[in-house]
Amino acid sequence: MAKQARAVQTWRSIVDAAASVFDDYGYERAAISEILRRAKVTKGALYFHFASKEAIAQAIMDEQTSTVEFEQEGSPLQSLVDGGQQFAFALRHNSMARAGTRLSIEGVFLGGPHPWGDWIDATARMLELGQERGEVFPQIDPMVSAKIIVASFTGIQLVSEADSGRADLREQVAEMWRHILPSIAHPGVIAHIKPEGRVDLAAQAREKAEREEQEARIAAEAKGAGSDPGSGSRAGGAGLRGGGSGRGPRVGGSGDESDEEPAGAGVAAGGGVA
Repeated sequence: MAKQARAVQTWRSIVDAAASVFDDYGYERAAISEILRRAKVTKGALYFHFASKEAIAQAIMDEQTSTVEFEQEGSPLQSLVDGGQQFAFALRHNSMARAGTRLSIEGVFLGGPHPWGDWIDATARMLELGQERGEVFPQIDPMVSAKIIVASFTGIQLVSEADSGRADLREQVAEMWRHILPSIAHPGVIAHIKPEGRVDLAAQAREKAEREEQEARIAAEAKGAGSDPGSGSRAGGAGLRGGGSGRGPRVGGSGDESDEEPAGAGVAAGGGVA
């Protein structure tokens, strides 16, 4: 079990580090050596999990959709809007989301998996659910509309990035929905949809950061009080204290993460910069 836990942690470290590298440099300029440096793993460990740089990039493409959760209860259209706003927020604060989007736009996998396939499928499923619950017009083709929505979002986030570094992306995505919703949904439903999303994620993140900062300050004060020889009260301190395909980590097989680079690993990294 300890061996598997270590393998999962190594896989996670590699993917997270690679996301930051792809976000900074794009696919072609991303260096395996830089991924190793940021992940703090050996070349042998990296090639134990991934056969090539492309495999690492595919893992990031798979991972980016995990930044969004579509609620299955309540309004499917509102859930779809909320999911879009979740990803808009992630594009400002999550390198995994930015790296996956950049890899998609660069067309790294032409001839391979569709770079926006997962997003299109997820959007189509929510539109189908909307039809079942009477929110979406019955004549709408969910797959056609899903492609239009994903393409619109992709273009809008690129324009927002150029205009404001995505600072205005939440409002731009809201405007997208204001234009699209009338063509796919009943007017009575649209009146209850919040294009900005039901939750202000930026405000929520600020509140969380402030709460964590306050908790850390209280903990530091409690620790300081406990170590003060003049405090004379242990009870006071106690009271404060109370207050390879790239789709997942490889943990099976007879191999192991080692410091030795497998034969042919240098070739498998095709496209990587030494």
